[in-house]
Amino acid sequence: QVQLVESGGGLVQPGGSLRLSCAASGSIVSIGTMSWYRQDPGKERELVAAITSIGTTSYADSVKGRFTISRVNAKNTIYLQMNSLKPEDTAVYYCNAIVTSRIGVPALSYWGQGTQVTVSS
Repeated sequence: QVQLVESGGGLVQPGGSLRLSCAASGSIVSIGTMSWYRQDPGKERELVAAITSIGTTSYADSVKGRFTISRVNAKNTIYLQMNSLKPEDTAVYYCNAIVTSRIGVPALSYWGQGTQVTVSS
């Protein structure tokens, strides 16, 4: 089994910053793309940012220039540095990872439990 544990959420004022972390552990042979998603109540879960195993990144248009995703492969960990936060960034943020747990077995998608980010004055 594979576990993803997120941390770093909280309450921040508009214009402030937060840094989220997501660490993968368990039965891991290799990890492909790791991503951050977010979901507001009543809305669909949306992709915020993704990073491949070789460091190629992509971002939702709504966060480009404000958020930065990074990765430390040796720690099976990704980060999301969020700057210039806006009230519309308020959501539960989820980590996702595509993980190969056994050689010869297709990789599976795993999710973390989510961490709340609230941007409010």
